[in-house]
Amino acid sequence: MPKRGKKYLSAAQLVDRTKLYDPVEALELVKKTARANFDETIEVAFRLGVDVRHADQQIRGAVVLPGGTGKEVRVLVFAKGDKAKEAEAAGADFVGAEDLVAKIQEGWLDFDVAVATPDMMSIVGKLGRILGPRGLMPNPKTGTVTFDVTNAIREIKAGKVEYRTDKSGIVAAPIGKASFDVDRLAANFRALVDALLRARPAAAKGQYMKSITVSSTMGPGIKINPARVTAIAEK
Repeated sequence: MPKRGKKYLSAAQLVDRTKLYDPVEALELVKKTARANFDETIEVAFRLGVDVRHADQQIRGAVVLPGGTGKEVRVLVFAKGDKAKEAEAAGADFVGAEDLVAKIQEGWLDFDVAVATPDMMSIVGKLGRILGPRGLMPNPKTGTVTFDVTNAIREIKAGKVEYRTDKSGIVAAPIGKASFDVDRLAANFRALVDALLRARPAAAKGQYMKSITVSSTMGPGIKINPARVTAIAEK
């Protein structure tokens, strides 16, 4: 078992591990437990009642957080001609085609999100083994393979985050920073919950949101009452 630091142990004393907190109460508490010397990221993990062994129960998508992520996102766009000019005008940090593919193959990965126009996927596909494991491969399901590069870039810069189930049926995604006020975190949390509820597979049976935990980068997990979250979302 890893040895915990004094700040973590002090923060953990604020959390009742036997309690299922209401969402807002949990968000208020997670801000108090974020005691690192930097602006910690606040992340929520959902354990969903899905069987990811079946393709029709795997969940993947993206949502624009209304309060943003609090992070400067470097966007790379694979495009040519007019679409390349459009991407530059929309604020893309890097724009190119074969030149960027070669650069990435040489080991360069100084970007956070990659967008590609559909006609570029024949060359971007060569990067699957590099970008795929890092979650950087453009994908139509997350809106990063599109001819509407302007909208894609604006959404990403505004606070778009991707989510997907892992092998255990867990979805983890950031909802902001510890410096955000509770209302801003709550708005982002609701947007993520709504997106996951809309993405519920028809084949998923029984309780959908089995457990929800919110935590800061260096802080303890705080359990949120799934029933309370679902009830609020349905209203």
